[in-house]
Amino acid sequence: MKKIMFVCTGNICRSAMAHAYMQYKVNKSDKKDNFLISSCGLQAKTGEHSTNNAIMAMKDYNIDLSNHRSTNVAEIDIENYDLVFCMTIQHKYQLLQLYPKLKDKVYTLKEYVDNNEYKDIDDPWGYDINVYKNCAREIVDNVDKLLEII
Repeated sequence: MKKIMFVCTGNICRSAMAHAYMQYKVNKSDKKDNFLISSCGLQAKTGEHSTNNAIMAMKDYNIDLSNHRSTNVAEIDIENYDLVFCMTIQHKYQLLQLYPKLKDKVYTLKEYVDNNEYKDIDDPWGYDINVYKNCAREIVDNVDKLLEII
């Protein structure tokens, strides 16, 4: 079983959307038992709900994010994950400072699936629903590419 972790700042928008979307896609495939998918935040307050805009944006993909609860990275044994996908280069650097043993397992999501120069998925927090929908579309496109690779 391949263990996949998505990481962002608060685990209420980007990593939560990536986690939920990948779980949805894997559940619909014959690879359901091949993956353990999780998400966390570097500065998350464990137990927080996803933002309303993140919940609404994911409805476009038939994903119900309303039951998601955030988890702080310190509460997870992240070094036991096979692949860790950060939403930004800054998240990647912060994570590697905290967990240097992850150096061969940590990537930004966009870095892993594409040679695109811009490696970040920008934070929609505090912006309107259109920014969240654009962010969700970017996450969905990159998770779809990820599923083709792994």
